[in-house]
Parts: sequence; C-alpha cells; structure tokens
Amino acid sequence: MSVERAIERLVRDESGRVLATLVRITGDFGLAEEVVQEALITALRRWPETGVPASPRAWVITTAKNLAIDRVRRQRRFDERSRVLGELAALRAPANPEEAMSAYPDDRLRLLFTCCHPALAMPARVALTLRTIGGLTSGEIARAFLVPRATMQQRVVRAKKKIQAAGIPYAIPDPAHLEERLEGVLAVVYLIFNEGYAPTEGDEGLRVDLAEEAIHLARVLHDLRPNHREITGLLALMLLHHGRRHARFDDGDVVLLEDQDRSRWDHDAMAEGQQLAAAAVTGPPGPYGLQAAIAALHSEAPDWEATDWPQIEQLYRILRVQVPSPVVAMNHAVAVAMGHGPAAGLAMLEPLEAALAEHHLFHSARGALLLRASRPEDALAAYEKALERVGNGPERRFLEGRIRALST
Repeated sequence: MSVERAIERLVRDESGRVLATLVRITGDFGLAEEVVQEALITALRRWPETGVPASPRAWVITTAKNLAIDRVRRQRRFDERSRVLGELAALRAPANPEEAMSAYPDDRLRLLFTCCHPALAMPARVALTLRTIGGLTSGEIARAFLVPRATMQQRVVRAKKKIQAAGIPYAIPDPAHLEERLEGVLAVVYLIFNEGYAPTEGDEGLRVDLAEEAIHLARVLHDLRPNHREITGLLALMLLHHGRRHARFDDGDVVLLEDQDRSRWDHDAMAEGQQLAAAAVTGPPGPYGLQAAIAALHSEAPDWEATDWPQIEQLYRILRVQVPSPVVAMNHAVAVAMGHGPAAGLAMLEPLEAALAEHHLFHSARGALLLRASRPEDALAAYEKALERVGNGPERRFLEGRIRALST
C-alpha cells in the first residue's frame, strides 16, 4: 500500500474515532484536533523512509496519544492533568478491525451531538461534523452545499471558535433536549452517506467506508430512539440505496437504475430497508420517511417498467411541501416525466435552472429528458454543461459516453 493511500485511509477510517476519544479525555477540541493532524503529518513524513507500519491504525492512535500527553504535561495545571494523563495512558489502539469498527462509539456520538449543538448555525453544524467525524475535505463539503471552498472553511473555523467560546458541553443531550438536536445530526449523517454513495471528487464511484459509517451512526441513533420515525426513515433510506451498490457499476462505469441487474442487489439490506420504511410512515411521515417510501417503491418493482410512478410522483408532491428545495423539485420533475412524458418534466425543470446552474445532475437529468423528447442537439448541449461541472470519475465517463454517442 502506498504512503498516500495509507494516510487517506487513516483520515477516512480513523481520524474521527481518535479525535472523538481525545476530545472526551482532554476536554479540548483544539488540542485533540491538533495532535491528530500532527500525527498524520508525521506519518506522511516518516513512512516513505520507514515503510507503512503493519498496523497504521495503531501507529496513529499511539502517536496522537503521546503528543497529547506531552501537550497536557506542558499546558495543564497539576490538578487538571493527573486525570487526563491517567486516561490517556490507558488509551490503547484496537487490536483488530472488528474491534476498531465498534471502538469508542459513545465518544463519536458525543462529538456528533457537540458539533450539532443548536448554538451553531445549521450549515456550520453539518460542515463541522462532516469535517471531524467523516474526515471529508473542505472542498468535498463545499460541493455538497453548492458553496465556494473558502466559505466552507470559514464556517468550520467559526464553528470551532463558537464551541470553545460558548463552552458547549461534550455530551449526549438528556431526553428533554434530544429532539431539538436530532435535525442537525440526521442531516450530517445523511450527507456523510451521500459522500460515500456518490463521491464528489476522485475516481471512486463509491466509498463503502463512508456509506457504512453513516449507516452505523444511524443504527446507533436508532438504538437510542427506536420509535422515532425520522431516524427510522433515514436508516431505511440509506439501506435501500446502499443495497443497490453491487449493481450500480460495471467495470467502474455507471449503470443507471433503469438498467441495473436487480438480482445483484443486496436483498437482505433491501428487505430490512423496506420494513423500516413501512415503520417510518405509520404516522405522518417526515422528509426522510417520504424519501424512504420512494426508495422502497423502486426496490419493490421487479423491473423499471413496473415502477409505480404515480405513487412516487404523489410522494414527491408531499415532500416538496415539507422540503421546498430545488433538488427535490428536480427529482419530482423526473418522476412526472416518467408518468406523463418528457415534455411535462422539462416544463417543471425550466424554472429550476437558475438555482441549479452549477449542479451537474440537473443538466444530466435535463439531457436525459431532452433525449427522450427526440431533441438530440439540445440533449448534447445539456450533457456538455453537466460534464463541465462534474467532479466524480465514473460520472464523468458516463457523460463523456453520452456525448460521444450524440456527437456521432
């Protein structure tokens, strides 16, 4: 394994876990982040000469722990440092991958709720948690929010300062305050999943580690509140999407839902997702429950032609009332096109162009509908716009293929 790849995997797989535990022990967000970053920088400097350790995970945990011990000895008063040093000394690296997956789950949950504290603005909550728990770069988060990288970096910095200045506690909220905190936490978990399901950058079509980390966090939340419809809906939604992962690519190339071999779907995940989706809509459904119901309808259809488009269109109509966003409206337009023809869908997409001008999926969806409407020249122009804005390798190759076909 190359040094660069080993560091990348550490950032994705371990930095959030190590950071969360060091924040708990030291009570200092800044110190914890500083020593984790320094440990990764040290690895990047030393490993090209010494080679990647047999257990990169254990190496970075031990290095970060030792750096934290050094900082605490130099910076803390005697009455503070004895407890912290004792807990740091007792900290050990997980012995194997199975233990690592379950190590310190409460620490990450505490950090998740800390980053999603209501004292922070919602965009800052989501950005900070994606940065610390998910290990995403500022550029990746910026693309998820459709904002410039510099704006996202400022949000993260301001959020950290606000946590320190306001003395925001590192704790899971008590039951009386849990509900008000869940909206931001669920948004964070879903964005982490989306970055795994469809990475914004790079040549990977899927980052299973991020998607499964989000599903794991949703399960932890579901264990905390098993009867909460929106937690249930989010877990169902992610399972239903993740269950299609084996059929979404063919030799690294994108396979659209309509062309997927449904026998390759993870039917255990689908069955669990369908059961949870049904539970999520037993009462008035929220946004995640509605999206889970839509995904369940797709999963239940034996093939593309048998999809219940009228029901999906109706669910999107309800969802647009709860979440009046241009992305939801775009998906609604596609559903309408499937039931009423491409002209109806294109008419709904037209007023969304200004809001989604930099969103490659908008132009790609428009290109598909224009192609169905027998307007190949307009479809070609739409696909070219999508290609200018896409950052993911497999999606880029898909668009290039469509452009080549239309050009010839």
